[in-house]
Amino acid sequence: MYEQKIRKIMQGVVGKKLDVDEAVKKLKFMPFEDLGFAKIDHHRALRKGFPEVVFCQSKSIEQVASIVKKIASKNSDVLATRATEEMFNEVKKQIKNAQYNRISKTIIIHKNKKLKKGKILVLSAGTSDISIAEEAAVVAEAMGNNIERIYDVGVAGLHRLLSNKEKLAEANVIIVVAGMDGVLPSVVSGLIGKPIIAVPTSVGYGASFKGIAPLLTMLNSCSPGVVVVNIDNGFGAGYFASLINK
Repeated sequence: MYEQKIRKIMQGVVGKKLDVDEAVKKLKFMPFEDLGFAKIDHHRALRKGFPEVVFCQSKSIEQVASIVKKIASKNSDVLATRATEEMFNEVKKQIKNAQYNRISKTIIIHKNKKLKKGKILVLSAGTSDISIAEEAAVVAEAMGNNIERIYDVGVAGLHRLLSNKEKLAEANVIIVVAGMDGVLPSVVSGLIGKPIIAVPTSVGYGASFKGIAPLLTMLNSCSPGVVVVNIDNGFGAGYFASLINK
């Protein structure tokens, strides 16, 4: 059925009933592939510039492997987040060039080379925030961006951040990941005139309320130029930073 629709669009172009732009627009919204437990959007890259990303949490090992295999079969890059090593091991059996980042818990399969442009800087306030910061970095890297990481530069030792002012100035976009009091994004924004994407983490003692306290701090930033993603949402930060960097 999907092939017939594509043929009809192509015939419309050949017969000059459709121009090329109209054909591309129709192709962007072609149907998905239904696996029963998942509906894979193979046209995501055409619409969004990057293929559908697989969120692995709460999926079975077999489901993740099946989805990843289907996406990779279309010669697309594959990025899967919140994946376990068991999920990766199953994927690796079928796709030999699959890679796993244990810190960010991501599976990556590179199919196409990308020309990397600009620079996104990823900061973490503490070492305990690195897993979320690394998720943001890996996602942005997979989307074709140059990434630089500076970890453990929180406000408890502000001199650590200030020693990297040149790197802050060189970045096009800065992702700032922090738990506890969540103050670091405001401090960075006050120092430099670059877009800041703040990521609150669930790291902290009781009164941080599993990330709600830093989330509210970031939302109430007094320094303009800070936007905030959801708690522990490194993926969202990396994806949005890539859009800005383009």
